[in-house]
Amino acid sequence: MKFTKMHGLGNDYVYVNGFTEHVADPVAVARVVADRHFGVGGDGMILILPPSSPAVMADVRMRMFNVSGEEGEMCGNGVRCVAKYAYDHGLSKNNPLRVETGRGVLSIALDVVAGKVEKATVDMDEPILDLPTIGLKHGAHGRQPLYTKKGNHEYAIAHEIDGKTTHAVFVSMGNPHMVVFVDNVEAIDLNMHGPTLETYPAFSNKTNVHFVQMIARDELRTRTWERGSGITLACGTGACAALVAAVLTDRADRKALVHQPGGDLNIRWDEKTNHVFMTGPATEVFSGEIVIP
Repeated sequence: MKFTKMHGLGNDYVYVNGFTEHVADPVAVARVVADRHFGVGGDGMILILPPSSPAVMADVRMRMFNVSGEEGEMCGNGVRCVAKYAYDHGLSKNNPLRVETGRGVLSIALDVVAGKVEKATVDMDEPILDLPTIGLKHGAHGRQPLYTKKGNHEYAIAHEIDGKTTHAVFVSMGNPHMVVFVDNVEAIDLNMHGPTLETYPAFSNKTNVHFVQMIARDELRTRTWERGSGITLACGTGACAALVAAVLTDRADRKALVHQPGGDLNIRWDEKTNHVFMTGPATEVFSGEIVIP
């Protein structure tokens, strides 16, 4: 199977051109190729495919699988790389370029330098704040309710960090996110809290988890435990969810620089359209072939 390794701020995936390659079992193949010791290595695998039908009015379609083989609805860093691959490799020369995702068709404005895409601005559509639509359900965790509203979109959940009740904001950008504001993201043990919160029983299909530190009203710092992948260097949809959560809780204005371990994203939540816009780089690393057992 031919592949191309790409990343957005270190959030790396193995990309496969589905116009020329056929992947019969993407769940199994993702587990093989994403393995960092026995495969190519990455946070998962992304298929770049023809649109599902002409009616969707897209240039290409994206399917994203985490390293565990679970299929995700959306990947913000991944969709920028899909757009770069499609443009640079001649699948489409449209700009903006339209990518069909599990979230719907997203429009992506490309910053092209010397014929190659260097960065892209993705119209991520509107954030989803309705809890059942995000995938949350009511119930109890032992003797405690799964979540209790504490005002301004923030909920107390049945999980403690350093002996204190955790407060979280729930946002979907087509995929579910739990945003937790902390004083210092570096002090958070992601390996301890990430797996527990990812599988928190209030979520019907797990969740991405983000710890967010406010630097200023236009500057945030995040660390991420990604659903199905664990610790990742960046998360595009998570950066969007972090800004939305910060605005909802009056911690931030509608435009901010979001620092992540792999680099920075510019996020803007437009007041008129209610759409979130994400701007960041996309990088092609190398291409090759791998034998799939």
